[in-house]
Amino acid sequence: MPTGTRTDVTPPDLPWHDLHHHGDVEATPGLLDLAVNVRGTEPPAWLRGRLERGLSGLGAYPDQRSAVRAVTRRHGREAAEVLLTAGGAEAFVLLARALQPQHAVCVHPSFTEPEAALLAAGHVVHRLVLEPPYVLRPEDVPDAADLVVLGNPTNPTGVVHEDVERLCRPGRVVVVDEAFSDTVPGEPHSLAARADLPGLVVVRSLTKTWALAGLRVGYLLAPADLVERLRAAQPLWAVSSLALVALETCLARGPVSAADKESRVVDAERGRLEQALTEVGVEVSPGSRSSYLLCRVRGRPDVREGLRGKGIAVRRGDTFPGLTDEHWRTAVRGPQESERLVSALRELLG
Repeated sequence: MPTGTRTDVTPPDLPWHDLHHHGDVEATPGLLDLAVNVRGTEPPAWLRGRLERGLSGLGAYPDQRSAVRAVTRRHGREAAEVLLTAGGAEAFVLLARALQPQHAVCVHPSFTEPEAALLAAGHVVHRLVLEPPYVLRPEDVPDAADLVVLGNPTNPTGVVHEDVERLCRPGRVVVVDEAFSDTVPGEPHSLAARADLPGLVVVRSLTKTWALAGLRVGYLLAPADLVERLRAAQPLWAVSSLALVALETCLARGPVSAADKESRVVDAERGRLEQALTEVGVEVSPGSRSSYLLCRVRGRPDVREGLRGKGIAVRRGDTFPGLTDEHWRTAVRGPQESERLVSALRELLG
């Protein structure tokens, strides 16, 4: 599907956005939390059990070997191509510290921490801001770009970009944030197994699927020489023993299969919610294949606060480059949560 794009230039000309604003700020206790994209409020019982048993090992320094093997089995990669991180956010900070891009491009609207990390490290950042329906064409990326950062599927739109591998070339690093990859049934778009693509970095985490936001656990996959550069920028023992237990546990065959089964449940509920929102007058950005929907009611920037008044928290959209104060994102939960959201909107919109 074709899309128009525009490239905004560099600081100080970049329009200001609160790049460090995230949904957890809006998830006030007592509200129905549709602002955060973590699937549950706590890890499942079988995972909690493994974590509890892991407490007995906290007297020793973390040993990553078993967790790294779990990653290599999951994606068919070599151990030298794996770097474990304290969540996906640490991966973006390490990349900003280790790389020296001359023409860094962040594709928006998307998760804003990669750009924030690059700016904090003193790099000049160019924005490639996609117009609706927010689908990237590889030819939209400037030839001069030696660092390209994008999400796939993208937060907050949920779209999956096709042909991302066409961005990879010698002399360029392409960072693909796959934090929500396992919310797409079968993960047909994932590049995590593609060791053949030059300069490709895939960033993944366990945060969303297994309700582990507080544990900070993730990893990246990249060429071995780049992994070594990133490792040199990483503090010693950056990933805790319990995070290693979570990685080893959740990347086993059974949990991976369970995650895929859950993604199909979410996929069906997202379709029902999208239809219901459209029927009450909400403009839903098309093409989401993840566990959230980007929404808008034109001329009504008050909708998000109106929902808060009815006990529902959704994620504001105007902190994402390319979106407005009329935009908001809702997580896809279960039928009861969907009905409560739709009912509140029906009242708000008359």
